[in-house]
Amino acid sequence: MAEQKTKPTEQSVDSFLDNIADESVRDDCAALVKLMKKVTGAKPKMWGPSIVGFGQYHYKYDSGHEGDSCLTGFSPRKQNITVYIMPGFAEQTDLQRKLGKHKAGKGCLYIKHLADVDVKVLEKMVEHSVKYLRNTYG
Repeated sequence: MAEQKTKPTEQSVDSFLDNIADESVRDDCAALVKLMKKVTGAKPKMWGPSIVGFGQYHYKYDSGHEGDSCLTGFSPRKQNITVYIMPGFAEQTDLQRKLGKHKAGKGCLYIKHLADVDVKVLEKMVEHSVKYLRNTYG
C-alpha cells in the first residue's frame, strides 16, 4: 500500500500562518482557526506543508484502503482559501445555498474572502461534517 502523502507534521501552525503575505488572508485564516477550534475542540496542527487541520480520524474503505485525516481544516492557496468539509455537500444543499459566494469541489469549499460568505452558515457546515465523521469513524 502506498504511503499516505498528507499526514501530520511538526511544522508550526503559527509560523505557517505568519508567513502568509496577504494580511486579509492571514486575518481570514485566524478567524477559521477560531471557528474550527470551537467546533472540534482540537488545537490546529499542520497536515503536510500547507493544510491546517483540526482533530483526526481513521478511515477504512471496503477496498481495504485506510489512513488518517483531519476532521476538518483549511489551506490558504494562491487563488482562494480551501476549506475541507467531508463527506461533501449532498446533505447540506440548503446551507450551501445560504453560504454566499464560493465554489465547491467534492469535499472542498473554495472561498476568496471570508467576508464573501455567511460565517454562521460555514460554521454549521463544518459542525455537520465533523459530526458525520465522528459518528461514522468513531
